[in-house]
Amino acid sequence: MENQFNIDHDREGRLGFPEIIFGATKSSKVLKRILHSYQENNQNALVTKLQSKKANKLLNIFTEGFYDPESGIFMLHFEEVKQKDGPIAIISAGTSDEFVVNEIYYTLAYLGLNAERIHDVGVSGVHRLMTRVDDLKKFKVLIVVAGFEGALPTAVGGLLPQPIIAVPASIGYGVAEGGKVALNTMLSSCANGITVVNIDNGYGAAMAAFRILNQFSS
Repeated sequence: MENQFNIDHDREGRLGFPEIIFGATKSSKVLKRILHSYQENNQNALVTKLQSKKANKLLNIFTEGFYDPESGIFMLHFEEVKQKDGPIAIISAGTSDEFVVNEIYYTLAYLGLNAERIHDVGVSGVHRLMTRVDDLKKFKVLIVVAGFEGALPTAVGGLLPQPIIAVPASIGYGVAEGGKVALNTMLSSCANGITVVNIDNGYGAAMAAFRILNQFSS
């Protein structure tokens, strides 16, 4: 059967990172063939937004695979990722944002960067953030995840000078449902120079941080 995919094996040479597989809309059969292609080339692979039902089928085939059901992240070989200390903090407003936080964390791990996850420091209890300010100064990049009104990146941006990548999460109810309020808040932030990615786009935030750090190290 003819392949329904065309893997960009040259991407790492061009950009410094490999192609990532978006799993949500691909069938388990197509994903199996893609992952076999990576395996045959002795390469690790990362799949994002993968549903549990498809992940369980893949784990039966790729028995050394790793799957995080919270974020939908699948890797062929998570335990083999060689991590170096990455000066990245992932800051979340609440524990409901964990699915986005984990997508960021495991994407960075796949790329060889370790990050620290700092949970539940949202503006509804801003004293929790204030107690972490000195700790946060040691990081080179801050990724900030928030739902509801999405004010946390602005608060962080008013306190700390590092590059800040804001991720609106689809957490909330009423007008906040779906993350559009958080997105609009972050886009209209009065804290200068904040970068904003799409709703629930933890992968995109991780890649932005990776590109920034690549420039620091080059």
